[in-house]
Amino acid sequence: MLFSSTPKPKGLNIIIVGIGKVGTTLIDQLSKEGHDITIVDKDHNKVQTMAGLYDIMGLTGNGASFSVLLEAGIDNADLVIAVTDSDELNLLCCTVAKRVSKCAAIARVRTPEYSEEASYLREKLGLAMIINPELETAIETARILYLPTALEVNTFAHGQAELIKFQIPKDSTLNGMTISELNKQVSIAFIVCAIERNGEVIIPTGNFILSEGDFVSFVSTRSNAREFLKKTGFNTRQVKDTMIIGGGKFAYYLAKNLLNVGVSVKIIEKNKERCEELSILLPKAIIINGDGADEELLKEEGIDYAESFVPLTGIDEENVMLTLHAKQISKAKVITKINRITFKNVINSLDLGSVVYPRMITSEAIIKYVRAKSNSRGNNIETLYHMFDSRVEAIEFTVQENSKVADIPIMDLELKNNLLLCFINRKGKIIIPNGQDKIKAHDTVMIVTTHTGFNDIDDILK
Repeated sequence: MLFSSTPKPKGLNIIIVGIGKVGTTLIDQLSKEGHDITIVDKDHNKVQTMAGLYDIMGLTGNGASFSVLLEAGIDNADLVIAVTDSDELNLLCCTVAKRVSKCAAIARVRTPEYSEEASYLREKLGLAMIINPELETAIETARILYLPTALEVNTFAHGQAELIKFQIPKDSTLNGMTISELNKQVSIAFIVCAIERNGEVIIPTGNFILSEGDFVSFVSTRSNAREFLKKTGFNTRQVKDTMIIGGGKFAYYLAKNLLNVGVSVKIIEKNKERCEELSILLPKAIIINGDGADEELLKEEGIDYAESFVPLTGIDEENVMLTLHAKQISKAKVITKINRITFKNVINSLDLGSVVYPRMITSEAIIKYVRAKSNSRGNNIETLYHMFDSRVEAIEFTVQENSKVADIPIMDLELKNNLLLCFINRKGKIIIPNGQDKIKAHDTVMIVTTHTGFNDIDDILK
């Protein structure tokens, strides 16, 4: 049964197959950006609820079925996004869509075996993207453990620039200092691009006075970022070991990343068969068969002395409780995985260390592609991250030949309010710009803003 809706006057025609956690996040974000969305899922109640809630088209059925895709409007679709719980169904759905339409296709694929063949599958099936939430989140989590002082570490310019978030601790030398004074004291190239204080997010000027408890995000080159933290009194040494609770796909990907750079890994997993699988897949890791929520077992396995602790059970509440327990009895760097994105105010009020949301990381990658595809001038978005509960966006754009921002001193550009130009990447060299610098064609430029929906670097102008 098809539920009608009011058609959107602009944007892409997008079919989303699968209304799970990622599908729901995509529906929420893409509908806000003005795209014409049709959802497909086997669960009639879910389809009806989401179609009514977001005023979009909804169809009950198998997204890999030719007839269902025809009814969903595949002939006129610009993009199909398959994010069901089944990798095989997602790949089949995209394959069918590509055979009957000129649309682009994105598949969520989580199985390690398929992920290792992602580039081959993408090329042979003609897909725009294959996205793996667990793998992408594991990579982000590993980056934080390489720099445990940070709450978040995001990369730009193919890893040459980093956006790092930290909290100013009690008795820090930063407390009471203006950003201008900090620039003079540290004397390396960096830019403070966003600050959260008492729940409010600010794009700061040089006169902004830093205070204990502020959440600060700054941008610099990778080497300068560590030098900045060192000079302001933060630890920059990566962790030597980590304890992971739960042995699912995320745990496997994270352990593999950490072992590759010499971090010792211990995984505690309830299921004996999964423990045997992990011991073969990760021969250098220590695999413990037991209940990670057992206080005695955690103590016996050395939680008191662990340098980092990552609970990766499938239950958010259990992850939160394990994190709070670890923070109470140890000095470990903790990272908390949260699947749901409700009750954010409650989550933010708890001391959970770094928090990662797999569904948000997945949706960011897809939204980056959608915005680039929406832009008639071509694929201008290189990187996209949401910050501070999606209230701020950090975007890296490629500058085209005919861009309105090119070859004009930055001080003469009429930029929108609540926006900072953070770096220019010119042939691999990262420039933290001043007013005299000019943006040139073929540069990539990173901006941070409280505005949403930018598709092109020219959108930064008033």
